[in-house]
Amino acid sequence: MTRPESEESLLRRAVCPGSFDPITNGHLDIIARASRLYDVVHVAVMINKSKQGLFSVEERIALIEEVTAEFGNVQVEAFHGLLVDFCKQRDIPAIVKGLRAVSDFDYELQMAQMNIGLSGVETLFVPTNPTYSFLSSSLVKEVAQWGGDISHLVPPRVLDALNGKLGQR
Repeated sequence: MTRPESEESLLRRAVCPGSFDPITNGHLDIIARASRLYDVVHVAVMINKSKQGLFSVEERIALIEEVTAEFGNVQVEAFHGLLVDFCKQRDIPAIVKGLRAVSDFDYELQMAQMNIGLSGVETLFVPTNPTYSFLSSSLVKEVAQWGGDISHLVPPRVLDALNGKLGQR
């Protein structure tokens, strides 16, 4: 006799990983699209001890939770280590990654092949909305640092947080 599966185990889950320092409209577009395809979307905020981010991990998590609250099925948490371990611990069978250009594909394909080889976790590539095809957190921070208008590149709450951080420097 087999045990009935719990409702929790029947949920379709995926993860959108990244550093999100800060989250941009490009990130938000990929997360929104994943949230329409999956029951639960985990946003995994990468902890890289060798890099000093502009925002702390806690600040990034709070900003992401705030700007994704409207989706209703997004869970945000930090992770350190291998993404496939994060997936295994949470029974997540799929990674959703946005691709901006062919250059992204070369690197991401290698990662996808490694991830499926290590754990069987699939990677789904979502083409970035052309509006955001050039966008990265690094570029947003650099433009903001020099006083450029990034209001169309990040959610309003993130713009406020960026202005606050950069004004403190």
